[in-house]
Amino acid sequence: MDALLVAKETPKRQWLYPLIRKGKLYHWRSRITYVYLAVFFAGPYLRINGQPFLLLDFINRQFVILGQVFWPQDIFLFALASLVFLLAIVLFTIAFGRIFCGWICPQTIFMELVFRKIEVWIEGSPAKAKKLDAGPLTREKIFKKGTKHALFIFISFLISNTFLAYIIGSGSLIRIMAEPVRAHWVGLISIWVFTLIFYLIYSRVREQVCTLFCPYGRLQGVMIDEHTLVVAYDDVRGEPRGKLNKKDDLLHQHKGDCVDCGLCVDVCPTGIDIREGTQLECINCTACIDVCNEVMTKINRQPNLIGFYSENMIREKEKPALTGRMKGYGGVIFVMMAVLCYFIFSRANMDLAILRSAGMLYQEQPGHYISNIYNAEIINKSNTDRNVDIVPADPAIKIKYIQAPGEVNAGGSTKTVFFLMIQDKDIKAEKTDVKINLVFNKKIIQTVSTTFVGPSND
Repeated sequence: MDALLVAKETPKRQWLYPLIRKGKLYHWRSRITYVYLAVFFAGPYLRINGQPFLLLDFINRQFVILGQVFWPQDIFLFALASLVFLLAIVLFTIAFGRIFCGWICPQTIFMELVFRKIEVWIEGSPAKAKKLDAGPLTREKIFKKGTKHALFIFISFLISNTFLAYIIGSGSLIRIMAEPVRAHWVGLISIWVFTLIFYLIYSRVREQVCTLFCPYGRLQGVMIDEHTLVVAYDDVRGEPRGKLNKKDDLLHQHKGDCVDCGLCVDVCPTGIDIREGTQLECINCTACIDVCNEVMTKINRQPNLIGFYSENMIREKEKPALTGRMKGYGGVIFVMMAVLCYFIFSRANMDLAILRSAGMLYQEQPGHYISNIYNAEIINKSNTDRNVDIVPADPAIKIKYIQAPGEVNAGGSTKTVFFLMIQDKDIKAEKTDVKINLVFNKKIIQTVSTTFVGPSND
């Protein structure tokens, strides 16, 4: 069996040359890749209600997700969303193993369905690429290697620019490219640093990102169980494996369906043998399913010797079903998603917090008024500057500013200090609940309750 491995540069690293066999699942992965790449590269330039599709501006602490603007004041939403996301990963892994890695993870999509295709297009089949690497430095080798790495750097540059656009915004990225270098040297350095990182990942590190650095593969070992659907080899049907032999057929010697062709190893992008059982290096890319089904069709045997199976499906012949643990996680995720959606869609673009000055009693003012002093903070969660005002809900209550709020910058906050004044004849108790409106463009944005302290007239 030729697994197409060759030592390269270090005695420990075995360089992989996986075969590409374009089966049914491979074509589905390619279609998903086309959609993913279109969304990824167009994302920074898409707008929803004038806002970016996705923006993670850590510098200015502004985050936009599906057109919704979030500021540091919304940190509790991020915490809740992170919990939902982590639980969703756990549930997904419990049900379907590591299929995310093979079908959705950007690392796999770019490595196997972009950079790998370019490599095969230029260097040829794995056998030819292996021979080219092992051969002397010829003009052909210089041309092919130079062309491949030039394209790798170019695509890494495109990925880097797109990645940076999600952080600083497409407008800032366009200015970096259009204006003189001296005006944006930090941004230019960032682009090339990211380019170098992506180039090294896809030209040198490759599958080691999945097998050595990514923690998800190790986590799945504690999350999957005998009910989890994973890419697996049906050893009950496949063993004992062996080459096709007419003599064995004549002697009626029983063999399993596996003909020990080794193609499932040859196509594996992480170099494992799926017949040895579930392994953390398996990214569930389904390449082994495609190539095995191709062999089974040629020898007139049932497909899916390698397929999506749980351990109980192979051993106990049970059908896949939702377990109690899956249902429990699903219920928790549903509740948390409902709570998260409620907070997101009910949150206001402005926020007002009022606190009566501690340790101070009421004051008597001219005109038979009693006053209390308050401190307030106004937070602007929108993406525009806003002039706001604070107005008592009861028109009989007057407000006198010590420090007026004025304009509040986008994503910023301002503090204000003011007196609330009530006629002494209108005060019926020592403590009175008072409602205060935050007003923008003559519209009430938020109403806040506070306590007014004064002499009781009862």
